[in-house]
Amino acid sequence: MDGNRRYSKQHNLIQGAGHRLGFRSLMSMLKYCYELGVKYVTIYAFSIENFKRSPDEVQSLMDLMEEKIKGLINEESIVNQYGVRVYFIGNLKLLSKPVRLAAERAMEATAKNSRAVLLICIAYTSTDEIFHAVLESCEEKRDKKGEKSMIDVTDIERHMYMGVTPDPDIIIRTSGESRLSNFLLWQSGNCLLYSPPVLWPEIGFRHLVQAVLDFQKHFCYLNNQKKIWSDV
Repeated sequence: MDGNRRYSKQHNLIQGAGHRLGFRSLMSMLKYCYELGVKYVTIYAFSIENFKRSPDEVQSLMDLMEEKIKGLINEESIVNQYGVRVYFIGNLKLLSKPVRLAAERAMEATAKNSRAVLLICIAYTSTDEIFHAVLESCEEKRDKKGEKSMIDVTDIERHMYMGVTPDPDIIIRTSGESRLSNFLLWQSGNCLLYSPPVLWPEIGFRHLVQAVLDFQKHFCYLNNQKKIWSDV
């Protein structure tokens, strides 16, 4: 969801206003997705690299996340309206205690929802995810003495943070950026990357429709690529 800070600067808004407007755009996009029957939505909310930003900005983002995460468990929230189960994906130990506890409560409160799934990547990078999966796989093999000691791809995929969801069909990154910025590198080998030029607070329904149309246009090619890789 790229462009919140740039949008704020372009419109001379106070610090944090761009992120709040970005959250409003997120709620609209989630509603469109659920109305269209999209089963899985994953959002990149906060990278591990974002902890390198100024302490004031990081604290402001943590406060905003805590506030919005707590709102997810309200009866009238979008996740309860649409029966959405929420997962927080990433190295959650890096989060402040209030944010981590709010995330744990939201996951517990939505555990019985089954119509759709929302995955929120927070304190996440793909590098950290892969490292974690390899480490867990090695420890699992070490603890199972007498069995094969080599790890394989299925071992790693089983220990991925994102193991609770299928690989994505489409990745949308705003601001016209075509790089993934350490997001779902393992899972995105055969998906469509759509990069509208708008900043995240400016994204709307027409951009989602265009992403779906582009996916349909390239569906046969993408599907064939998936079959080729699954046979390797």
